[in-house]
Amino acid sequence: MSQFAINVLFVGASFAIYIGIAIWAKAGSTKDFYVAGGGVHPITNGMAIGADWMSAASFISMAGLIAAGGYANSTFLMGWTGGYVLLAMLLAPYLRKFGKFTVPEFIGDRFYSKQARLVAVICLIVASVTYVIGQMAGAGVAFSRFLEVEATTGLIIAAVVVFFYAVLGGMKGITYTQVAQYIVLIIAYTIPAVFISLELTGNPIPPLGLFSDHAESGVPLLTKLNEVVTELGFNEYTADVDNKLNMVLFTLTLMIGTAGLPHVIIRFFTVPKVADARWSAGWALVFIGLLYLTAPAVASMARLNLATTIYPEMAGQVENMEEAATNPIFYEDRPEWIRTWEETGLISFQDLNDDGRIQMYNGNADFTDRGWEGNELTVNNDILVLANPEIANLPGWVIGLIAAGGLAAALSTAAGLLLAISSAISHDLIKGSINPNISEKGELMAARISMSVAIIVATYLGANPPGFAAQVVALAFGIAAASLFPALMMGIFSKRVNNVGAIAGMLAGLIFTVGYIFVYKGWFFIPGTNNLPDTPDNWVLGISPLSIGAIGALINFAVAFALSKATQEPPQEIQELVESVRYPKGAGMAVDH
Repeated sequence: MSQFAINVLFVGASFAIYIGIAIWAKAGSTKDFYVAGGGVHPITNGMAIGADWMSAASFISMAGLIAAGGYANSTFLMGWTGGYVLLAMLLAPYLRKFGKFTVPEFIGDRFYSKQARLVAVICLIVASVTYVIGQMAGAGVAFSRFLEVEATTGLIIAAVVVFFYAVLGGMKGITYTQVAQYIVLIIAYTIPAVFISLELTGNPIPPLGLFSDHAESGVPLLTKLNEVVTELGFNEYTADVDNKLNMVLFTLTLMIGTAGLPHVIIRFFTVPKVADARWSAGWALVFIGLLYLTAPAVASMARLNLATTIYPEMAGQVENMEEAATNPIFYEDRPEWIRTWEETGLISFQDLNDDGRIQMYNGNADFTDRGWEGNELTVNNDILVLANPEIANLPGWVIGLIAAGGLAAALSTAAGLLLAISSAISHDLIKGSINPNISEKGELMAARISMSVAIIVATYLGANPPGFAAQVVALAFGIAAASLFPALMMGIFSKRVNNVGAIAGMLAGLIFTVGYIFVYKGWFFIPGTNNLPDTPDNWVLGISPLSIGAIGALINFAVAFALSKATQEPPQEIQELVESVRYPKGAGMAVDH
């Protein structure tokens, strides 16, 4: 059986399961559509949160970014994991106790203002649309390779599949689909990692293999990787970062952005009790940890495999690394996996010195003494995890499995984001502001139409994303960090912040953060419209657009507290409401205010 046929078999079988679940769990009411009826078991919910959380950014792109940047990009791991703990401890139980369907609904009621709810809807849509661009881009990468089609065609196929199970089933269908997707993606991620760890180190446990000896050379794996990459002009893989401020701000942005992401928060509204929300968080951390503990090993091994594929002599070489680095493979002898990925356009080769060999190295390094005139092999970071089984010559069924896993990761989070967008439009905007008397059937129809429109917009923007999947997602985290997280924190833990402060704070944080991002990434992410090149030399105080969300959050807090102090305190019933949400008594059933 050909590799294409194996891929189609694995991907087709997984899609059949997802669509079958969506039909079985079709939403019959708005409560089913928004919060799966509110009766999901904590373990089931924890697994669904795991799938919702481990998006294309986690499955496809994060390991690729760590592989490319080494320790410097471990901030993605630290920020996302730490942020989830923050969400589980500080926000999720209290929001569940409040007993509403959506984040904007909480903000609107807590700050006793339709305008606050509307601003929250705007913040949610901006953050979620930015996030879903990254998911659709990741899905397009996976489809383009494994179904052997153009990336744009793959993107359209992904959109059609999401449309079927998300629009039909709502949260009820998405929840049980995500359970299946988690099982698929975690198996798909860990099995190739085990094979590759065994092959490179002899240790079947990837996190332990990372700190084991490299089998072919006998030196520690990370030491071997450092030797290889430095010989090719890159910084040491394990080197510290120069800009500590940017690293701290980026980690903080990811943490508080995680805690402000509506599509994750909404999952805690699907369980019966507040205690179940806490248990869901605990189980989700277990399920997420399985992948996040494996990712650094996958990244390191992928980087080493890629380098030693191009420079085979470097794999076993211990002493004369420089000589080994002067003998890359001939382009005509490139392995089959490079030929296959070239067809997608995600790997490209240009023979700058016409010697027929592939020189892959840091193009900024001066290796003219070797006759090299520039880096000749361009590899998209997002492909490394997907290509890893092929690079390591693993069986065809493993490649098919990781194809299904990569698609499951991208589609599961895309579905959760699209549901957050549709519920914000139908429940918070239409029912909350425009037409409060809309029937349940009409609201359900509005939710499905808004989700359909969101899919179309996300697909269009996903065709030209402003960066790799994980980078685009990081921008979304920055927007959520600057706009929604402070409002949620102040709404729960401060009785003094009023509607004026909350609205002004959200707008200040959102406008500042989005403006800073657009200056470097292009206005509304349209290519070529950026005002400054997105390079460290042009960043203000060395702060990357990916890290600016933490500053936006500080502005949000400052504006909100200052204006609240200068204006009337909230009504007494609102202060009592805040007290009732925070007070631990009654932590069984949620309260419907």
